[in-house]
Amino acid sequence: MQIVSVDIGGTHARFALAEVADGKVVSIGEALTLKTAEYASFQSAWVAFGVAIGAPLPRATGIAFAGPVSGEVLQLTNSHWTVRPGLIPSRLNVDQFTLVNDFGAVGHAVAQANDQYFSHLCGPDVALPHKGVITVVGPGTGLGVSYVFRADERYHVNATEGGHVDYAPMDRFEDALLGDLRAKYRRVSAERIVSGPGLQHIYEALAKIEKKIVIVRDDKELWTAALDGTDTLAVAALDRFCMALGSVAGDLALAQGGNAVVIAGGLGARIAGHLPRSGFAQRFVAKGRFEPMMAAMPVKLITLDQPGLFGAAAAFAMEHTR
Repeated sequence: MQIVSVDIGGTHARFALAEVADGKVVSIGEALTLKTAEYASFQSAWVAFGVAIGAPLPRATGIAFAGPVSGEVLQLTNSHWTVRPGLIPSRLNVDQFTLVNDFGAVGHAVAQANDQYFSHLCGPDVALPHKGVITVVGPGTGLGVSYVFRADERYHVNATEGGHVDYAPMDRFEDALLGDLRAKYRRVSAERIVSGPGLQHIYEALAKIEKKIVIVRDDKELWTAALDGTDTLAVAALDRFCMALGSVAGDLALAQGGNAVVIAGGLGARIAGHLPRSGFAQRFVAKGRFEPMMAAMPVKLITLDQPGLFGAAAAFAMEHTR
């Protein structure tokens, strides 16, 4: 069965044709990426995809949406687009659709992707377990969290708001960082630190130690400086970011009863080469009496090119083709 797979974010909407059968993704075509700011609505972008394909679109779709998917009107945080689930069949001319949260879609991608699409980060270098819980953590604009529960050939995905749990500092620097952020926000969630904007907070706290004047940059510029090594303070902030990600990923695995962890998200891919050389692994296992259990847990990075699109198609397949 052919469907349209869609991954809607605040900045970009991605479309692809996918083949699904027996609850799984058989194949997925080349993605078309459109800027949400250049289209009046989701429907307009859908039509543009049809024009690009040059053929009538399938009457079925799986949609990943960056935000909550309950309610009569769904609003993207960083875009003027709204989606009304009740109008999807008539507006898009489809008979069947599945709508999932974007990080729920990533969970479906984790559940269905082949082992070749996961790289080893730490813990035992073994495949993801076929039974139990896989915790999925994805730093990006925010901090996405979901989990996959596998039982034999079946699985269940649950998207959560785990990125909004309280951040737990592990040393004096993080105590100071937490104090600075508490003065601004009162309550400091994990997402304040382990997300794209979080690097700036860490950078400012490190500059304070060295009594340096902070150079105000946008997130993209600061991340580039950290990754290419042109700013030593930004590099130090990146090291601290990876340590914090390790701590948070370990906490979430403990909370969810995880048997394995997968790191996803836009930043996950960007720091893939840095994570194995950072303090991520040490922080991940630093859970007191549970260190042996954490050390025995495989931690992977998903390397699938378009996990949102793949996951949207997988969610549709699970709902409509099993």
